[in-house]
Amino acid sequence: MTTIAIIGAGPGLGQAAARRFGAEGFSVCLISRNQNNVNERAAELTSMGITARGYAADVRDPQALRAALDAAAADLGTIEVLQYSPAPAKDMRGLIKPVLETTAEDLVGPVEQSVYGSATAVQQVLPGLYELGHGTIIFVSGGSAVKPNGNLTGISVAFAAEHAYARMLHDALVPKGIHVAQVIIPDMIGGGDPDHEPDAIAERIWSAHSTRSGFQTIIGSGGA
Repeated sequence: MTTIAIIGAGPGLGQAAARRFGAEGFSVCLISRNQNNVNERAAELTSMGITARGYAADVRDPQALRAALDAAAADLGTIEVLQYSPAPAKDMRGLIKPVLETTAEDLVGPVEQSVYGSATAVQQVLPGLYELGHGTIIFVSGGSAVKPNGNLTGISVAFAAEHAYARMLHDALVPKGIHVAQVIIPDMIGGGDPDHEPDAIAERIWSAHSTRSGFQTIIGSGGA
């Protein structure tokens, strides 16, 4: 059975991506911090005829994240697509401080989420992807991944590091038949721009997987 794991399975983009991949026959693993939330979202997908299960894990807790991905693979089948798109916790320190006021301690949370969390997830699913001989890893990031904002220092540093990690993975995994892509969302999701509506972004995420063309897609640019 073909499975997508969505890390950061919120009610907007996460659920839109789940519906889009589910429509193509994928089973869906939903991972977020709150078990009740992912249970509700999985139930909604199930009512649409999509096989879905929810798992609770904080991406800053490597053991919990590994356990969630292991359980999903056992319950739903080998993970063929990994979407890494967790939203920062609202109480995370250092996300939006100006650069001159940002301390080393302020960077810990954002880097744990964007770099340590993504590396944990990638390393957990890679053995299954190697066994399949194909698959896709998709990083979803904000615009500061490519254009840093000195008033959003924690996010900018973390997304830039995630961008570098994703790019290196892309280059290293091409010979193994595994596609790595990054989808950049410059503006607010659902803010009125049709290109930034959850379903529209989910379509671009699906395209990143299905066409396997290029590394980076910038929402609103019309290209990759």
